[in-house]
Amino acid sequence: MRGHAGGAARHWEPGTQILWRYRENGGARIHIARPVTVVRDDSELLAVWMAPGTECVKPVLADGTPVHREPLATRYTKPRTVQKDRWFGTGVLKLARPGDPWSVWLFWEPGWRFKNWYVNLEEPLVRWAGGVDSEDHFLDISVRPDGSWRWRDEDEFAQAQLDGLMAPAPARRVREAGRAAVAVIDAWGPPFSDGWENWRPDPSWTVPSLPQDWDRTAAHASP
Repeated sequence: MRGHAGGAARHWEPGTQILWRYRENGGARIHIARPVTVVRDDSELLAVWMAPGTECVKPVLADGTPVHREPLATRYTKPRTVQKDRWFGTGVLKLARPGDPWSVWLFWEPGWRFKNWYVNLEEPLVRWAGGVDSEDHFLDISVRPDGSWRWRDEDEFAQAQLDGLMAPAPARRVREAGRAAVAVIDAWGPPFSDGWENWRPDPSWTVPSLPQDWDRTAAHASP
């Protein structure tokens, strides 16, 4: 990482490999860990690239059943564990502005045909020496190339509240964050207006490896 005068926030150089992690909802354990490569990191934006084939950690039910295959009524109440897997298909570019309660992900079809933006509502990213941590907030927004958008996973957001994973006040804040994100979309502000759909990864970058201590306790710095 490079430092700034006066002891301000430190940033990673492009090409640095870090971890993008999420804590389990209602707990402190890391249940999602994705090695990524830094594209840009400064006081305005963190941009990272998750390459195809990246080894990741994801949550599954205790019996190994993929979470999305479990009926919604019991999806958040059955015991869980984690397992290693690989990110198949095209890669994902993730963009996060410091302090924002969401990140914006870009997806492409094979051949680099742009597919869509995806607004992932979450806790503002918290930095540590090896990467960034957050907690997912269930509710998301999908944005088409023409700028039209729709809510995603409203059923999961509602079920999480029923199951006690999100109290009423935090749930209201998530909705407020979603409306704030929609305002940015409707105004076609950054990062949607910044041309990131035309970005391509440096061909010299290697696919990051998942470190053995991917779940290590982090000494967090400021967001």
